[in-house]
Amino acid sequence: MFKTPQTAGWSKKAEVTSARILDVALDLFRRRGFEQTTMREIAAKAGVSLGSAYYYFDSKEDLVMAFYEQAIEAMAPRMEETLAGATSFEERIAGILAVKFEYFQPNRSFLGALLRHAADPENRLSPFSAATRHIRERDQMYFARAIAAKSGGVRVPEDLAPFVPRMLWLYQMGLILHWIYDRSPGQRRTHALREKSLALLVSGLKLSGFALAKPLRSKIVELIALLEEGQDGA
Repeated sequence: MFKTPQTAGWSKKAEVTSARILDVALDLFRRRGFEQTTMREIAAKAGVSLGSAYYYFDSKEDLVMAFYEQAIEAMAPRMEETLAGATSFEERIAGILAVKFEYFQPNRSFLGALLRHAADPENRLSPFSAATRHIRERDQMYFARAIAAKSGGVRVPEDLAPFVPRMLWLYQMGLILHWIYDRSPGQRRTHALREKSLALLVSGLKLSGFALAKPLRSKIVELIALLEEGQDGA
């Protein structure tokens, strides 16, 4: 079972040791790859025994889960700043995406290697798995707040509104997947795709309230339900 300092009741010294092991593991994952790195190597470089490494993290998968938890907590202040400072819906969404891409930039190659092993929703490291559900829902909460904000908001029809945060999250995941495999200099193709597709998405949401768009809204809801089929709590 994945442990956190809070659930494990660790002392401050134990938290420091845990953080050191995680930092070492992430460095090795980036440089050598997830599959090639062993718990023994992680323990040796962190200066702890193999038994101690397993005390804090039951497996390499637990280290990745800790990385996910660390990421969502580290990005939270910047997400709040973005939501508070943006004056339009498009600016809020663009800001949320910018925070994500900036944070994950140092881990781009590691994420690419990881996704080859964690694309299956049955794999607990998958962004679509039951184990990562709380992270997924917290992510979607930021999108929900971006929609609900009073300044420069968009009016989303009631039948579509509950699904828009999930739709935006799926849109984000598509962009991240494109970015991971983007071989253009500085991933400029992804930056262009992000800019142009976001403008199109915002325009589509603004038009979604028209009566003629109701059949399209129904199709969007069906599509989201299909994509989330089989997920825990979808």
